[in-house]
Amino acid sequence: QVQLVESGGGLVQHGDSLRLSCAASGRTFSSLTMGWFRQAPGKEREFVATISWSGGRTSYADSVKGRFTISRDNAKNTVYLQMNSLKPEDTAVYYCAADRAPWSTNRYYYTVPSNYDYWGQGTQVTVSS
Repeated sequence: QVQLVESGGGLVQHGDSLRLSCAASGRTFSSLTMGWFRQAPGKEREFVATISWSGGRTSYADSVKGRFTISRDNAKNTVYLQMNSLKPEDTAVYYCAADRAPWSTNRYYYTVPSNYDYWGQGTQVTVSS
């Protein structure tokens, strides 16, 4: 079992930056592929970014590529999402997720929420215009 706890959300202005953190416990963190998703009111949960167990492989949604950076610190059992140049359309609840399976070379695999085994409770990010 893995417990995930997100933090770092808040209210910011258009163009600001924010860093989300997700602390994991309960299972060897370094063996997990980690991801970030977000869900805006009335919309489906959407993929944001994912990172392999070593941190050597990452993937991003087109909507955040070049603005967001996912990283991890296996010594601290934590994954991060650095969000720069935030836009009002980035407003959503952001969720951290973990996948027990080995890294998949299928580029679409990690965009599907049901492929992840564990989820955090989410942290709200609101970007004002």
